[in-house]
Amino acid sequence: MTKINFLLLKRHSKFSHSIWLILCLLSLGFVNVWQPTQATEVAQSTSGAAPTELRTLLTQIDSAASKGDVKGVLQFYSPTFTHGDGLNRQTLEKALVTFWQTYPKLQYTTQVQSWKSEGNAIVAETVTNITGSGKNNLTLNATIRSRQRIAGGKITRQEILAERTLVTSGNKPPQIDFKLPQQVKVGQQYSFDAVVQEPLGDDLLLGTALEEPVQPDKYLKGTPVDLQPLNSGGLFKVGRAPSTPGNRWISAVILRGGGMTMVTQRLQVVR
Repeated sequence: MTKINFLLLKRHSKFSHSIWLILCLLSLGFVNVWQPTQATEVAQSTSGAAPTELRTLLTQIDSAASKGDVKGVLQFYSPTFTHGDGLNRQTLEKALVTFWQTYPKLQYTTQVQSWKSEGNAIVAETVTNITGSGKNNLTLNATIRSRQRIAGGKITRQEILAERTLVTSGNKPPQIDFKLPQQVKVGQQYSFDAVVQEPLGDDLLLGTALEEPVQPDKYLKGTPVDLQPLNSGGLFKVGRAPSTPGNRWISAVILRGGGMTMVTQRLQVVR
């Protein structure tokens, strides 16, 4: 007899990209009170150890984020903050409040990968790892790479370079091997696989794949999900990149008797 919980048979459900995609906003977990080089100096870059002051600030902001302190985080953002996905300081605050209500127990750890001075500003690339638990027995594990610009002691601009987030629920969620390129050219065909690693036994698999443009409203609104029975051990899809550059979110949602797994990765579409 098929072993699957009745609740998993709901064909239509919703999940919000704010559950995981808002994580990218905190990958810039620092602000700089350390003085950059003078404007007359040429820009310089280093992949070596970041200055002590910068590492200290990373720790401070990671700490505030791990406590779910929205005001403590937002004080480091410029009122004119802009984001490559179209967000601003106000929409960031709304998204963080919603996200931390769902995930009250998260741990943020950010490391500087490289940095350079540009006049009176600092441009740094960072990698943030976020792990923890949320309501309804959800667990989360995310890795986000981003580039941010800091000027006048405030974060003024950020771009997400890469991101992947795993959300699971249940006592035995499916273990998924997720394969997707990070970047494709406009109009290019690409493959997307999400393969369940364990034997299925009598379990019925339900799942779906989603492909959406990265837009500000997606951070705050849920997306309808139509879960269908899967005849094979996962999802095997072929997609085609749009004709214009931009970022897409590619997601896999797979449910079985022991739990649920959701994986999302950012796909960059370039010329």
